[in-house]
Amino acid sequence: MSRPGLDATDIRILAAVQQHGQLSKARLAELVNLSPTPCWARLTRLREAGLIRGYRADIALERIANVTQVVVTVSLAQHRKVDFDRFESHIGALPEITECIATGGGMDYVLKVVTQSLTAFQTLMESLLEADLGIQRYMTYIVTRQVKAAQPDLKALTRAPAHPA
Repeated sequence: MSRPGLDATDIRILAAVQQHGQLSKARLAELVNLSPTPCWARLTRLREAGLIRGYRADIALERIANVTQVVVTVSLAQHRKVDFDRFESHIGALPEITECIATGGGMDYVLKVVTQSLTAFQTLMESLLEADLGIQRYMTYIVTRQVKAAQPDLKALTRAPAHPA
């Protein structure tokens, strides 16, 4: 189901900028089948509503530098708000940690880490353990290759669910 105030045209605009990044007024209007001025006005409204967090390039990192990518699952010893806040604040300040998601279930967090080497990764992990963040255990998974990286299909996610007859 779509959010209140978003119609099919808004979703097409969001999907276009999600897939292509920043676009000229004419190109965006062409992609969403709307005239340029109203299209740009809608885009401005969507930005101002905070629905577009930013524009990023999908960089082929492996073609620029040799890096080590690691997925790390983390479980905290305590599960109080202050423990989560301390961990998340610390993680937010580390540029090597490119993604951090909080999860329910067996682990509390899943991190994506990118460093120059396995040694640099190990140094980062040691610094996390020394920072007294309440880490009870962590598991590491070395990334050997990226099989898929994609954004979710906005049109499919905002479509009304089919009801069984």
